[in-house]
Amino acid sequence: DKFEKANAGHLTNFEVLDFLRKRGAKTDPMGCLGAVAASECKVYEYLLKTPACNQTRESVTEFASTCEGFKLTDADKQNIINWRPTSAADVYAMVEECGKRFCKDERGVPQDEEDRAKELVALVNEIFPAPPAKPKDEVDMKPEDE
Repeated sequence: DKFEKANAGHLTNFEVLDFLRKRGAKTDPMGCLGAVAASECKVYEYLLKTPACNQTRESVTEFASTCEGFKLTDADKQNIINWRPTSAADVYAMVEECGKRFCKDERGVPQDEEDRAKELVALVNEIFPAPPAKPKDEVDMKPEDE
């Protein structure tokens, strides 16, 4: 693989994962010997635990084109694709100045900003597969005597 342009922009986690897959990255450390550096296999292993693991080029492209009405910046789109918000609160954390920017729709008509954030979550839920479940060792465990 050759890159068309140096520094042509930021890559989504999906694009990095896809690139590493094509290079032959594996989660098995012994399978990583050769064409893929050990550090690339570590990145690959990490990205398999993120929403990028079950995204497709088609879903990423579809999201980028259907979210235009939200006037998201490239950085906003990248955050949403990489971290797949599951609530309005997630959207507020990922979209810079979300409240100010979502208080009007693409035509400038006043909107309820939280409703717009929920609309964006609904769009994400429609286009992207559900995020992977966290492994048991990462799930918050409650003490049994509470």
